[in-house]
Amino acid sequence: MFDAVAETRTPSLDRFFVGVSRSVDHSRLWLLMAAVVALVALVDGSRGRRAAGLGVLAIGSASAVTNAALKPLAGRRRPTPSGHRAVLGSRRVRRPVSASFPSGHTASAFAFAAAMGETEPWTWLPLHAAAGAVGYARVHTGMHYPSDVAAGALIGALCGWTVRRVAARVPAGSCPRRRAPAFPWW
Repeated sequence: MFDAVAETRTPSLDRFFVGVSRSVDHSRLWLLMAAVVALVALVDGSRGRRAAGLGVLAIGSASAVTNAALKPLAGRRRPTPSGHRAVLGSRRVRRPVSASFPSGHTASAFAFAAAMGETEPWTWLPLHAAAGAVGYARVHTGMHYPSDVAAGALIGALCGWTVRRVAARVPAGSCPRRRAPAFPWW
């Protein structure tokens, strides 16, 4: 399956999927989305702040599971297409030194989509579509095998679900409030 994607010439799509892949490096796109939804929540009073916070927690959880636990255990090498380097030449992205299995980018994407999408239902479809695009982009750019992406999606979805389940047990407003500083200029 990886070779079929690598062999297919798609110059018009290459730039798009390279951009998708780069936009989620260090979870930049997800953090930006979380900030926008949280800001909108300040205006309309929705649950956006909670959803954004859960999304960011889910990203952290998925990153820890994939990058700290599973990648070192798996140690799978990044894919090398069988003799089709010319096709992948227009699909260049920064090649990570970490193992290929599972896809951390995809895990973070699905974790964010799962946590935020269930908390703010209007975000569910666009976030999952974006997460799917990230998964495909990682195969399209030659960074992962399809099985890496599938595992990343499953891990991310489970991390998002877990964060939501744990958060549901914590009553809203139960976090202690910070007291005002003793000196007004602090």
